[in-house]
Amino acid sequence: MRRIIVWAVCLSCLAAVPMGAADWITHSGDFQRTGWQKDETRISKDTIKNVQLLWKIKLETKQRSVYALYGPLIVERAITDRGFKEIAFVAGADNDLFAVDADLGKLLWKKHFAWHAEVPETEQASFLCPGGLTAWPVLQPPPARGRGPNPPPPAAARSGAPAAPAPALPPQRGGGIFAIRSIYTLSGDGDLHAVNINTGDDLAPPMKFLPPNGKPYSLAFVNNVVYTITGQGCGGTPNSVYSMDLNDPAKPVRSWRSGSGGLWGTAGPSIGSDGTVYAETGDGQYDPQTNRYANSIVALTPVELKLKDWYTPTNDEWLWKRDLDMNVTPVVFPYKGRDLIVGSGKEGRFFLLDATSLGGADHRTALYRSDLISNEDVDFAGAGTWGSLATWQDATGTRWVLAPVWGPKHPNAKFPLTNGETNVGTIAAFKVEERNGKPILANAWTSRNMVTPAAPAIANGIVFALSTGEWVRQANDKEGGLYQADARAQKSAPAVLYALDAMTGKELWSSGNQVSAFTHNGELSIANGRVYFTTYDNTLYCFGIPMEH
Repeated sequence: MRRIIVWAVCLSCLAAVPMGAADWITHSGDFQRTGWQKDETRISKDTIKNVQLLWKIKLETKQRSVYALYGPLIVERAITDRGFKEIAFVAGADNDLFAVDADLGKLLWKKHFAWHAEVPETEQASFLCPGGLTAWPVLQPPPARGRGPNPPPPAAARSGAPAAPAPALPPQRGGGIFAIRSIYTLSGDGDLHAVNINTGDDLAPPMKFLPPNGKPYSLAFVNNVVYTITGQGCGGTPNSVYSMDLNDPAKPVRSWRSGSGGLWGTAGPSIGSDGTVYAETGDGQYDPQTNRYANSIVALTPVELKLKDWYTPTNDEWLWKRDLDMNVTPVVFPYKGRDLIVGSGKEGRFFLLDATSLGGADHRTALYRSDLISNEDVDFAGAGTWGSLATWQDATGTRWVLAPVWGPKHPNAKFPLTNGETNVGTIAAFKVEERNGKPILANAWTSRNMVTPAAPAIANGIVFALSTGEWVRQANDKEGGLYQADARAQKSAPAVLYALDAMTGKELWSSGNQVSAFTHNGELSIANGRVYFTTYDNTLYCFGIPMEH
């Protein structure tokens, strides 16, 4: 009886306060893949000196090549049988999902997804095709109330009529702020699982989404539709963008096939303000007449994934011959009433595109095409831009774009502000400025040296950047073939987390030698005064400002 009274008092008090939550619901924080935590209040330039290692925890999953744990997703207020909890959700490569108490660094529950495919699970894991779970999960967004990040509005109908209201999510116990939320997880057998974030129980039977043993990347969840991309043709899975419509009881799966070239931006697809799906395609043949769209940035319609537009650099054949894939997840942001998109790749230059016409009438003309920022040596394995990008807007309304640059900065790329040598890697920052009536990317600053940096994340005027420490050479020149996980792990160094002034790139703080291993496809998560990442030795790290309990 006493417990019921306590809960009644808690709920009545909760109803009287704002319920916005600084969640981190997907790779890069939102479906535009900005990496910008707009709701951070505790970490600032004044308090950054107080950031420390709050806790770390080992989570047992079987490593598959260089893959171990993926970065956490964060729910600030989950209502559990043990009260309100802030929970970090981490996927493991061996088809595992973990829920960790974000205050205490203690495991709440673990779920293992059993194999449900007629095809056996691959045992020949490589860094190209590791098998197992390869996609970041995605959290069902919170109710559209308060500060939390919300999905973009649904796309207008093709007829041009106003967009219809977003369809309701599946009915769940409770209602409104007390509804039970799902975390959607794609296991290696191709099944999509809707899991209760409070308990780890299934909320629905597994839904067949992809063929088994593929290599999908981070999931997106917009208007009750789940999206992903696949690369490398692993398990015979075609290189495609995929959608599953959960509004339809039949759960139809649709796809758009690149025809040539894998899709392997680590943040998966990005979603524009009108629901348009954006992705980059990698090496292969470009021939629209035969539906081949390699080394391109493509725009697809919501749900049905019909090709609506694309941009392909004029030197696509050179990119293909030199293995300089377009290989990042493009980032999307609003600018003067329309969406702008920035993409990049291993070549080491950046493309600024207008969503109303990605590549002009010939699909070859970018709004702005930068000079080479990196990769003077035309290195296909350890230079250029990889993974994903980031963007934020400062108090004056200036839009910034940030990128992880691998390898040395190009000697001809001049930046007004530099922060030391950049011979192994750096974070490069650009401002969106007007030139001759058109927006461009103006070089702004480069950070200190970093080994194979991950895409940064931004909060309250601070750029958090992760030097992953990973040694990323691929081809074994002496013995032939590819370097495998053991060789890459031996040559890698421990990761280091840095906090940088977002206006200048100046180092404000670092984690020093507190991290014990490198991270592959490292990515940061930020929520409520804490910064999280995972490492190859199955460890989840939490740095932040101590909170009085």
